[in-house]
Amino acid sequence: MTATRLVARTVRGIERVLAGEVRDRGLGTVEQLDHREVWFRCPDPGPGVLDLRCADDVFLVGTVVHGVGRARSGLRLLADAVKSVPVPELLATRARCAGRPAGAVAVDVSASFLGRRNFTRYDVEDAVGEPLATALGLPYHSRRAGVAPPADTLAWRVTLTGDRALLALRIGRRPLHRRRYRRVSLPGALHPPLAAAMVRLAGPFDGARLLDPCCGVGTVAVEAARSGTALSIVAGDVNPAAVAAAAANGVGTAVAWTLADAGRLPVASGSVDLVVTNPPWGRQVSPAGTLARRPPRFWTELRRVLRPDGRAVLLVPDAAALLAGAATHGLTPVARRAVSLSGAHPEVVTLEPVP
Repeated sequence: MTATRLVARTVRGIERVLAGEVRDRGLGTVEQLDHREVWFRCPDPGPGVLDLRCADDVFLVGTVVHGVGRARSGLRLLADAVKSVPVPELLATRARCAGRPAGAVAVDVSASFLGRRNFTRYDVEDAVGEPLATALGLPYHSRRAGVAPPADTLAWRVTLTGDRALLALRIGRRPLHRRRYRRVSLPGALHPPLAAAMVRLAGPFDGARLLDPCCGVGTVAVEAARSGTALSIVAGDVNPAAVAAAAANGVGTAVAWTLADAGRLPVASGSVDLVVTNPPWGRQVSPAGTLARRPPRFWTELRRVLRPDGRAVLLVPDAAALLAGAATHGLTPVARRAVSLSGAHPEVVTLEPVP
């Protein structure tokens, strides 16, 4: 039996973290890493592929086309490639993974590409979507008019990198990054797959105590609770609205939510194994409480609560400047990973206490 090829898409910069998750979950053999993509093969894919926490989405590979350049003639190449897509096999595998038959009412396509082209994303989508819809006997929903597709569609993805084009079928009913637990959101809420990647980078282990002192709507804590590791999780924020939102999003988890000032944490010294957080650096969310008056207190409290062998994973917008403050408080960076998200380019930084 030929192994099925899949592609999981993610945030730029955490491809290797996602690849590690694919391996650790036994979901297949990783073949290659590309821009925001992890390609892997699975002999018999099932519902487990929809449990990837670090993935924005996961797809079944329909076909790969080479030779698609910048010229509009590449659109005809893409349209012709639809003929080589094994549609019945893909639908059967999708039904097995998603636990339901197709039941689709339409076909929609989402496209993206790197570099300049003599066509738009909508040209790509229409070039592929119309012949796909014909082959499937379904209407085609074009995104060109800016109207969102209906809820139950067969959603296809086209990505162009260099002269290579990938045409793939989404497995889930909606993108994986749209977590069902996210009932409430606020400005600055962390992208769930990035939060899951930060938890993985912290190296969680059974019995560890994990703290998020700037929890916002609770994304890090909920991702930690759903990581499959038996953790003791404490998450707090100085904003009562954020704590209420986090509690709503964390229904069903064992997270201990608390209204707390990150500059005066109600946590015993040396009692925390892991700190994973997205502090309010003043970009989307401004510091409040003690941190608004005395920003260095963040580092003081971080160093105080960590065990000597503890670890902190932070999302920072200006690592060079901010890490200087960490160093003066006895924290040293052991890893830095640049990411790209919504046009911003922060870093995920791992810190450990200086012995």
